[in-house]
Amino acid sequence: MELSPQILIGPLLRQRHFSIATAESCTGGLIADLITNVPGSSEYFPGGIVAYAYEAKVSLLGVSWDTLHTTGAVSQETVIEMARGARKALNADLAISVSGIAGPGGGMPEKPVGSTWIGLVAPDGEWARHFIWQGDRVQNKQYSSEAALQFVLDYLEGKLT
Repeated sequence: MELSPQILIGPLLRQRHFSIATAESCTGGLIADLITNVPGSSEYFPGGIVAYAYEAKVSLLGVSWDTLHTTGAVSQETVIEMARGARKALNADLAISVSGIAGPGGGMPEKPVGSTWIGLVAPDGEWARHFIWQGDRVQNKQYSSEAALQFVLDYLEGKLT
C-alpha cells in the first residue's frame, strides 16, 4: 500500500526543521485538514488561512488588488502571492496555496471548470503548477488537495528544478 503525501511530508519536514503553512481558496481548508489528520503534525504545521473572497485574499494574505484584477484569483501570480502571504503571516518555512474553479459553475473559456493553480513558496524558490480537473465539485477539491501535498513532497524530495 502506497503512503499518502501527508504522511510522508511530516518526517521530511521534521528532518529539516521546517514548518509549513497553507493558503486555501477553492479547497476551503481541506489541505489543512489532511495535514492535521496526521498525529504530531502540530510540530510542523502552525496553521492555515482560508481566503475565499478577493477581500480575504487581500486583507489576510496580502494579495494585491492589481494582481486579482489583472490575472484573476485563479492564476499563477495569485497563488504565489497567497503562498508568500501565508508564509509571512504564519512565520513558516514553506507555504502551499491553491485557487481554482471547483464547479459546477464559474468556468470561462480561458479558465474552465476544474482549472486550478497551486503555488509553493520556500526559502530557495517559488513554483506553481496548473491543473484542469474533470471531476465534480467535491472531487475537484480532493484532487487539488492531494496535488498540493504531492507538490510539497516533490519539493522535500528534491524533485523541483
